[in-house]
Amino acid sequence: MENRGYERLFGSERLTVGAAFPLSGAREERPDVARELALAERVEELGYDALWARDVPTYWPKFRDAGQTFDPWTWLSRVAGRTEAVALGTASVVLPLRHPLHVAKSAASLDHLSGGRLVLGVASGDRPPEYGAFGVEEDTRGAAFRDAVRVLRAAWTESYPELETRWGRLDGTVDVVPKPTAGDLPLLVTGNSRQSREWIAEHADGWLFYHLPGDTLRDYLDDWGARTDAPFVTTCSVALADDPDAGPERVNQGFRAGANWFRGYLDDLESWGVEHLIVSVRGEDRGAAFAEFASSVLDE
Repeated sequence: MENRGYERLFGSERLTVGAAFPLSGAREERPDVARELALAERVEELGYDALWARDVPTYWPKFRDAGQTFDPWTWLSRVAGRTEAVALGTASVVLPLRHPLHVAKSAASLDHLSGGRLVLGVASGDRPPEYGAFGVEEDTRGAAFRDAVRVLRAAWTESYPELETRWGRLDGTVDVVPKPTAGDLPLLVTGNSRQSREWIAEHADGWLFYHLPGDTLRDYLDDWGARTDAPFVTTCSVALADDPDAGPERVNQGFRAGANWFRGYLDDLESWGVEHLIVSVRGEDRGAAFAEFASSVLDE
């Protein structure tokens, strides 16, 4: 696929690394816009390959996580204007809660506004109260997800498509414009999204999975590699220890460890078949933390 963002992430044999919003670490409140944008510019300067925004339509206090709070289309459009080459990703758009024609229009628009840098992570969602709020039956989300993907592909790759799904009927009299810059947009299915691995391997341009223990991750990668050549993406929360030789301690969705251990861990991920890693870097001074991780781990 000639999408610039996809090529930035998967166009070489090396492991690429991106950063997840909110870069400043805010989880339950709106992050400071100026600080986030300054950090986005700094992360690109440091050589990170992607910036990832989440889609959290409503705030559920039980999760204690509001994403970056801003709508991903609006937010990434702002980020696109402050960056030049870094890939822009969604991790991930909750398809059962959004009409796919709106998603198709918004995604293709952002793709153009960013110069073809958008990579679209998509998911079925995981916050039960949201389904009722949007009038969606939770137990239908798997089928709704599959139908949404069908609509997206038709809207992006066909002129005046004809298609009928639970989302409505396209009868060939209307079109969705603009079309993506590369003729289609890369879809990374997130988690299982209520689908079989066979379906994901057949319909996705990559698989984005949450942080997993090493043995489990290797099993997933072996299975995925036997099904498809499409890339595999995973995540990790990073807390750099002061001692570069410090061994790993578990933190939520990742590790606290020294730079030497993290270099070995990234080497392992690459050798196992991971092609892109999304990191959330911890630290009181996030700019300094991203810089330290880049210089002591990524540059090595």
